[in-house]
Amino acid sequence: MTPRMSALRYARAVLEVALAEADPVAVEQQLASAAELFQGHAGLWKVMTNPAVPAPKKRATVDAMLPQLGVAPVVAKTLQMLASRDRVGLLPAIVEAYSEKLMDHQRVVRAAVTSAAPLSADRVTKLERQLAAITGRRVVMSAAIDPAILGGLVTQIGSTVYDGSVKRQLEKIRERLVAGSL
Repeated sequence: MTPRMSALRYARAVLEVALAEADPVAVEQQLASAAELFQGHAGLWKVMTNPAVPAPKKRATVDAMLPQLGVAPVVAKTLQMLASRDRVGLLPAIVEAYSEKLMDHQRVVRAAVTSAAPLSADRVTKLERQLAAITGRRVVMSAAIDPAILGGLVTQIGSTVYDGSVKRQLEKIRERLVAGSL
């Protein structure tokens, strides 16, 4: 099983428990904080991801850290289980997968919108409503500026890209001219 698949399985299980026993948003934040803590300390990360260090020692390290972390029981048990199974290296991928699963559960979708110039607040609000109507979900939008697109918008929702940029329209015209169909 690939690490990504393992992370998805762990994330799904943690979300199910979090929905039943805790605040799933708080669990997400606590998992992310734990991942940052492990990765933020190079020595700790090296020990926790080193296959030569026995799993019981990793578990003891996690057990010693838990009182200072102040995390929900589901997060504590997850960290202990990952340490016992020598899978702490999956924690960043689990956090990412958990966030995706939580957003899916909350019927939220991320949209990345690129424009040639900054969008006004009214335009952002209108665009979020339009994307929500298209997707049937609440939209969390991030905006970026890329003058190279010349005008229009490029919107990415998941793996789907809606390219309404002037640059792309000009490329299409060029392609048709070269093909002789215009």
